[in-house]
Amino acid sequence: MEDCRPTEPDPDADLLADTLTERLARSPLSLVIGFAEQLSWALYQLDRTEYGHDLSADAFLYTRAAVVAAGRTEFDEVLRDAAAFTPYATDLVWAESLLSAPDRAYRSITGEEWDRRTRYSYESYANTEGWAD
Repeated sequence: MEDCRPTEPDPDADLLADTLTERLARSPLSLVIGFAEQLSWALYQLDRTEYGHDLSADAFLYTRAAVVAAGRTEFDEVLRDAAAFTPYATDLVWAESLLSAPDRAYRSITGEEWDRRTRYSYESYANTEGWAD
């Protein structure tokens, strides 16, 4: 993901998602599947009450995607310190387009739609441990 980051402003990660999709579409299918698994795992790790208690399900998902799109350093910082998530949530920084990058790459490689099933769900509130009292 770091290699696909654009040099110009990309507030909704659309350019990042497009570049990532193109790169994945030129890769072996196993890499696309692996990326989808890693993306789902990263989003699942951020699916916790201290981050999303005041957001709708969609806003929470797209905001978590923005944290992932910001890169590994930012992602790790948010996991260490929940306060680092606050600017994403209060400014509604979204990266919805990142979610479809592996699906678009899959379709480009195979010509078919992907009924993606990853080990971890990236949907909001799927991480039951993250929402336990």
